[in-house]
Amino acid sequence: MPVSRLRIAMLSAHSCPVGKLGTKDTGGMSVYIREIASELGRQGHLVDIYTRVHDPEDRQIYELNRNVRLIHLRAGVDEEIRKLAVYSHLPDFASNVESYSRQSHVQYDLIFSHYWLSALAGVYLQQWWQVPHITMFHTLGAVKNAIKDGTCLTLDDGELKLRIDTERSLVQTCHHIIAPTEREKEDLIRHYGASLEKISVIPCGVNLEQFRALDKAEARKYLGLDDSKIILFVGRIDPLKGIDKLIMALPYLQDIQRLRLLIIGGGEHSQHEIKQLQKLASNLKVGNSVTFLDLVKHEQLPHFYSAADVCVVPSYYESFGLVALESLACGTPVVTTDVGDFRNIIQEGETGYVARDNVPHHLADKIALLLSHPSADRESARIIRETVSEFSWSNITEAIIRDCQLVLANYVTPVS
Repeated sequence: MPVSRLRIAMLSAHSCPVGKLGTKDTGGMSVYIREIASELGRQGHLVDIYTRVHDPEDRQIYELNRNVRLIHLRAGVDEEIRKLAVYSHLPDFASNVESYSRQSHVQYDLIFSHYWLSALAGVYLQQWWQVPHITMFHTLGAVKNAIKDGTCLTLDDGELKLRIDTERSLVQTCHHIIAPTEREKEDLIRHYGASLEKISVIPCGVNLEQFRALDKAEARKYLGLDDSKIILFVGRIDPLKGIDKLIMALPYLQDIQRLRLLIIGGGEHSQHEIKQLQKLASNLKVGNSVTFLDLVKHEQLPHFYSAADVCVVPSYYESFGLVALESLACGTPVVTTDVGDFRNIIQEGETGYVARDNVPHHLADKIALLLSHPSADRESARIIRETVSEFSWSNITEAIIRDCQLVLANYVTPVS
């Protein structure tokens, strides 16, 4: 029988959902967790998001929204640690979640874990609590490994093997998997032998109230930008994001006068990578055209999207690609590689282009096509925004709720 008011334990062990976006381990997944949890709360469901203490200053409980709490629990030292280092602390993390729920007299209808590390902690809890466990991987180790084999990316082989082996086990152990795209569903089946019936495809969403089209001239004035042609990148400073390929595309665009590339993302742990990218830009004699803006507050991003002529996603791999949705919601066209679900979201020639890969001249060709169009006006921005209206978080959350209800209806409590 469906539960009208769900009580959900959400797990995000390695990454705090309210961490600074654009830093090493805080990106689209954190946005997803915050938005889904907030919308669940608005619709009357109760959500506790569990994460590890990342800073001694962290309070144990933060009220994020109506019916939504963020709960910090100890797992290792009370500071930022490498993602893989969290692995050895997962039994303690799960045990502390169990202790907290027992002492607080809180019982959950189901577990919703995010990323393979959290899913592993969720396996302990599904056994202790005897409730169903839904997981979302956000990215897959097997896909990253396949990308590594075909590129010059350097990814840790030992970490990848542990992750791939764990994910293969998790797809058998968890009760249900949410994939953001049909492509990821196929990857789960091909790489891990996941059962077709265990996977549902529910896309990611965008906050249509926050990300909206602003007047381009006013957005530029607010940001102190001139009337240059502006290319925008938003995301983590990570080799998988292909930022070097985007910088290498700039020399192919030298015929375009007053061109600027703005790169948003970074943080203190990304300074080495930023210096390497700055050196690359200098060697290519485009250093004066590239500006690294480090981290930008999430609420300021609509100004940057609206000010830009084009937003570029040059990634080797995206599980879905929230940045493209945010840009389109702000009425700004996108050039992207064929990753995530962009082939189904981008309307070729109208809202952007999907390049076949991130080879610099392929990116440059698509960017040049967009920059040759007249600057977007309010009507064209409205039309671009309208193409992603179905991706509101309320629509996405309603699909999540239907999935949860179905999983609960089919769940059989294990016999002791």
